[in-house]
Amino acid sequence: MTAERSFEAPELIEVMDEAVKYNRFLIEELLSWSSGLASVLDFGAGNGRFATALHEHRREVQAIEPDPDLREKIEAKGISTYESLERVEDEHFQGVYTINVLEHLEDDAAFLRGFYRCLEPGGRLFVYVPAFQVLFSANDERVGHVRRYTRSTLVNRIRDAGFVVERARYVDSLGFFAALGYRFFGNDDGGLDLRAVRLYDRVVFPMSRVLDRITWLLFGKNLLVHAVRPKYG
Repeated sequence: MTAERSFEAPELIEVMDEAVKYNRFLIEELLSWSSGLASVLDFGAGNGRFATALHEHRREVQAIEPDPDLREKIEAKGISTYESLERVEDEHFQGVYTINVLEHLEDDAAFLRGFYRCLEPGGRLFVYVPAFQVLFSANDERVGHVRRYTRSTLVNRIRDAGFVVERARYVDSLGFFAALGYRFFGNDDGGLDLRAVRLYDRVVFPMSRVLDRITWLLFGKNLLVHAVRPKYG
C-alpha cells in the first residue's frame, strides 16, 4: 500500500514553514497526544517538520514519506523512515499520526485500515485534515487534494476502520472564512502569498484559536480527530 501523494507544488511545503504559530499549535497537540507512547509513526511526513519536532522532544518517532528527496532530508535528522505503509510490521507502533495527508489519498479507508494494522491494541491515532468541501479551491487542486472532510464523514470512516473515536473537533474557525474568501477571490494558480501567510499566522490564527473554544463542533478550516484501537476485539 503506497501513499500515492502528488505534490505538484512542493514549494508550498516550505511556505508553510513561515506559519510559526500554526505549526507550534500542531506540535503542542502532537506532544500532548504522544505523551507516554513508546513509539510513534508519522504518516506522510513531508519535509519532516513535525517528526523532527517530536524527535527533538525525545519522542521515539519514525516516518513514512514516499518522496525520496524528502525522505533523505528526514533521515539526515536521525529519523528512520519507510517509503510506504505496507513495509511497516503489524502492531509495531503505539501511535500513528497524519497531518494534511489523508485528503490526498483516493482510497483513504484502506489507509485507515492500514493504520489500525500497524498499531498495537490500545494504540492511538491522530488525524488532521482540511474541512468542508465548500472550501475546495485552486490551492486544493494545486497540492493534489482529492477531498475535504466534514466531522461526521471522517468520524464514520475512522470507525469503519475499527477505531473508537475519542474526540473530533473543528480547528481554525476564522480560517473557514479566510479559505472561503480564497476560493472566490484567491489566485487562480492556487499559490500562497508569503506575506499573507505570515500576517494570518501572527494576527488571525491566535484569535481563531480563542473562538475555536465555542465553534469546535460547528465549523473550522481543519478537522482534528483522536481515536484508539481497542485493546480487545
